Amino acid sequence: MASSLTKESPEPGGTQQVTPAGDKTFFGHPRGLATLFMTEMWERFSWYGMRAILVLYLIAGVLDGPLKEKEALAAAIYGVYNALVYMLAMPGGWVADRLWGARKAVLVGGVVIASGHFVLAIPSDTSFFFGLLLIAVGTGLLKPNISAMVGGLYKESESARRDAGFTLFYMAINVGAMAAPLVVGTVGENVNWHLGFAIAGIGMTLALVQYVIGGRHLGDVGRVAPTPASPEEKRTVLRKVLLWAGIAAVAVVVDVALGTYDIEHIVNAMAVLGVVIPILYFAVMFRSPELTAEDRPKIKAFVWFFATAVLFWMIYDQSGSLLTIFADTKTDRMVGGWEFPASWYQSVNPVYVIILAPLFAAAWVRLAQRNREPNTVVKFALGMLLIGGSFVLMGLAGAAAAGSSTGKVTVFWLLGVYLVQTLGEMCLSPVGLSLSTKLAPPQFMSQIMGLWFLATATGNALNGWTVRLNEPMGDAAYYTMWAVIAMLTGLAFLVAQKKIRALMGSVK
Repeated sequence: MASSLTKESPEPGGTQQVTPAGDKTFFGHPRGLATLFMTEMWERFSWYGMRAILVLYLIAGVLDGPLKEKEALAAAIYGVYNALVYMLAMPGGWVADRLWGARKAVLVGGVVIASGHFVLAIPSDTSFFFGLLLIAVGTGLLKPNISAMVGGLYKESESARRDAGFTLFYMAINVGAMAAPLVVGTVGENVNWHLGFAIAGIGMTLALVQYVIGGRHLGDVGRVAPTPASPEEKRTVLRKVLLWAGIAAVAVVVDVALGTYDIEHIVNAMAVLGVVIPILYFAVMFRSPELTAEDRPKIKAFVWFFATAVLFWMIYDQSGSLLTIFADTKTDRMVGGWEFPASWYQSVNPVYVIILAPLFAAAWVRLAQRNREPNTVVKFALGMLLIGGSFVLMGLAGAAAAGSSTGKVTVFWLLGVYLVQTLGEMCLSPVGLSLSTKLAPPQFMSQIMGLWFLATATGNALNGWTVRLNEPMGDAAYYTMWAVIAMLTGLAFLVAQKKIRALMGSVK
């Protein structure tokens, strides 16, 4: 389960704004963590609930054409939509850092998300994509900034306590993600799709209620923008936003006017943006006069981790598209004469995370005490080998389904796939978050953390193209191809680890 963005939130003057010392604690942590925990839990409930039924609803209620074409297009739309959400986290972070402060950005983002879910609840295909756009914009405002506020609850000297606080926060993500498909998926698939989307909206509304009521426990965290933009900067950014929004709107209008409009044009444009944007960000960063000679090698090292994370998330996030379709059409889900919803599979990963995260944390600590903990490069390589291994299983599952008289396989295939993927996630995702904060120069902290999010966006954007290969190649060949690519990447990371660690300098 891709976690929320984790970054520091220093206020003007470089000091951390923490909750009052006399405030009650939450499992030994600042009371404000409970507010953010519950807010994130319900927000993730709304997001993963909607996501669990998105592809299935697109196939059943929105897209036209033969089934295979609808499945391929639905998977592509799912990928680029995930990409859009993560891309918008970067401007969302900028809004908080330069305009509103994280506190207001989270509140406004939550209101926009809830509005988007309730638009999806309207039984109208014409408003469907507008609802998705609202959720994407709102999530871009909320997702990076609520995590920044978690960091702001702790003093600079409380590094270990802060890490423990983020572990609790990470659990909130997975509790919400675990419950959502069971509730929203059941209602959406078995009762009414739009009622399922409405329940997701209720979850987001509960998040807002919790956030507003518990706001008094947050002290001054996120109340003001750390580095307010000057009037001239605001005008410049507004002009650029209006310019690019205008270009996009004109392109769509011309496409429609010519009678050539197709949703695939949006898919292709998003895939291109997913590749171009990170390249431009890295280019600007490397050309910045603020980047010192000491920090430059660390950014080069981060490029290695970024590129690897792109491939990891590209494979991992197919769980909500192609793997959901596989669960729906090629998996025997009968239990005692009752067929459970395909969307329930989306709860498997967070269950594994809740079980495995503390075990991994304890294992890393114990190995460190014995001076045997794998370094960051090795952990990333293990993550890639495991995500590749998960698609080895998917390739075998695809072959088994093709050779079965029913065209379906047992539920244990996907349960095994998700287990191996989660093991890979435990090696890469938390480590990547922590590493990003260590490699980032202070003046580029927000940008580096935004780029870490952008790795997920780029992976999902590329899925807009790559998932199209599934139908012509077939399951066995398609999943095996990506398994080989991922495992070769993991091995390449191991071979290059000395070079990468040299670029990292003192960062371990």
